[in-house]
This record gives sequence, C-alpha cells and structure tokens, in this order.
Amino acid sequence: MGRKKKQTEISFAEQIRLIKRAGLRGNKALTREVDGLDELDNLDERLNKILNMVKQSQKSTTMLYFIMYDIEHNKVRNYIARYLIEKGCIRLQKSVFLASSDRKEFDEIAGTLKEINEVYDNHDSIVLVPVSTDELKSMRIIGQEKDLKLYLDKPNTLIF
Repeated sequence: MGRKKKQTEISFAEQIRLIKRAGLRGNKALTREVDGLDELDNLDERLNKILNMVKQSQKSTTMLYFIMYDIEHNKVRNYIARYLIEKGCIRLQKSVFLASSDRKEFDEIAGTLKEINEVYDNHDSIVLVPVSTDELKSMRIIGQEKDLKLYLDKPNTLIF
C-alpha cells in the first residue's frame, strides 16, 4: 500500500506569502468571497458572545481588545477574518472583532497581522485597541433595538 504524505502545517503569514506569489498585486481587487465569511451572526447571538467573553475576562491576566481593519483585497480580508475567528475572536461587524486573551496571544496576533500587512503592496490598516470591561459595558449600540446593559448587568430579583 502507498504511504500517505505527511502534510506540514504552514503559518498564516506563509499562507499570505503564497497568495502573493499566486498573483496578489497592487490595487487589483479580488472579489471572490470565501466560505461565507462576510456573513454575521444575528445581533442577539453576537451580544451573548460578548457577555460570555466579558465573564471569562475577569482573570487579571486576560485583556479585552477590539481588532478593526480596512483591507481592500477581499482574499486577504477573508484570510484575516478566518484567522481571527480561529483565534476565538468574536465578529461584531464585518471588519470589527472583539477578542479576549492574555498579553502573549495579543502580541502574537498583532505580530502576525503586522507581518501579513508587510507581505504585499497595500494601503490597508489594522487597529488593535485594548478596552476595559467597564468601558465595554458602556458601549452603546445605535440603529438596533438592543440595550447591551440588559446583557451585561446582573439582574436584581426581590423575593418577598
């Protein structure tokens, strides 16, 4: 019987280098959507994920942060979205994620995104913004009939 060839895993940054070699150049727009990554969970599901992330971030070594990007190439944007989802980030909007991790993983994610951004000619930007739990609880959602406080505040019950 034939032997199966063992596949070696390549880093996310190396995947982007391979994409570049395959033809990612300049401002050429790549319009193919990959695996429905542009679709979002409904707002209730996203708010519940935020609530769970806030509950889990109570450890002193854990930090909350937003990752936001403006990336012109669809293929690169979809690879980055997939990478962030695999890292456990919650997609709040198409180009905004909320993450909770320790400082080491924050630095790893920031380093990987920086390396990817340097691989190809672009005018893109990626922003990572640390945020406290209190600041997150003060977040307001405009345009939807949702109050984040209902999700984040503990309900008070009085029993007589």
